[in-house]
Amino acid sequence: MSEGFVAPSIETSNGSAPSSLENAKNTAIANASAAANAVKDHPITQSVANGPVAENIKDQHAKTSNEFSNLAASRATPAQPAATGQQLTHYHSFFSTLLSWDNPRASGIAFLSAVIFIFAARYFNILRYAFKLTWMTLGVTVAAEVLGKAILGQGLSSQIRPKKYFTISKSTLDNLTGDMHELINFFVIESQRIVFAENVFASVAAFLGAFFSYYLIKFVPIWGLTLISTSILFLAPLIYKTNKELIDHHVNNASSIVNQQTEQVKQLASHHASRATETTKQYVGDYSAKAQEMIGNARARSTSPVASAKPAKADLKENTPAYKSEDFPIAPKEEFKAAPPVQETANALRTDEPLIST
Repeated sequence: MSEGFVAPSIETSNGSAPSSLENAKNTAIANASAAANAVKDHPITQSVANGPVAENIKDQHAKTSNEFSNLAASRATPAQPAATGQQLTHYHSFFSTLLSWDNPRASGIAFLSAVIFIFAARYFNILRYAFKLTWMTLGVTVAAEVLGKAILGQGLSSQIRPKKYFTISKSTLDNLTGDMHELINFFVIESQRIVFAENVFASVAAFLGAFFSYYLIKFVPIWGLTLISTSILFLAPLIYKTNKELIDHHVNNASSIVNQQTEQVKQLASHHASRATETTKQYVGDYSAKAQEMIGNARARSTSPVASAKPAKADLKENTPAYKSEDFPIAPKEEFKAAPPVQETANALRTDEPLIST
């Protein structure tokens, strides 16, 4: 194909013949296209592209795409609401499908992506590399534009500039906002369901995770705890799914043992409670009999003649006065005379006369 290739003649917009630079550019593009076609049509390339390895790769790619499509389609509001009657978010079904490994390729890729991101955040300064990528990109575009205008008369960056800049449509932005709202509500609702023990197993798992994290954080850094949590979150359902029969068998045995022990404890508690009730009734009966006996004795003493004679003596003593009239001095029987005026009293005091005249 490349032997008889002739570069097409291209005229400029003003009708003049193309320059030597444009001819060289067109020739290079044509040669590169011919070389690419030659490599594509080569027997080795065809055998590799159409061989069993390529077919296997295509098959796996198709299955992976199908599983990701199924995972995306699982984002629907669950039919079963929460214990309070509230509707759950579509992220509940999404994460349930993701962590249940119903789509193993999609779940595995998500798990590996999370692990790679954790290690990248730990060993690479992502913010620094983002700044580096930014200044390198801007440097290339600015240099291409300036050098293109200086050498070729037109900038290279402006030649690859799109006819219309990319924008985010309102519908897309609304969808993103709605998804963010659903994602935030997923974490808010799920945390409350765990706190109020709507699912006991999930609450127990969260308790154990918080308990061990409290002690591990003294020795393990944050990224290590994040890696451990992510691994447990993804691998625990996978281990259960692959060993479901064995795990269910041991769980059933443990449940039966716990139920037996609980029943024995209930029977023992009921037996002790009945004995305590009988003992209490016996003590209450004894004390009631004693109280009735004491009340009967008191009534018998109050009605007997010996008991009634004693209050008679007490009444005689109460009627006898404790003091006699002779014990008090005799009150004067003469009437008091009027006292002299104040002036006369003062004069009498000065003359030593008696205050009361006879």
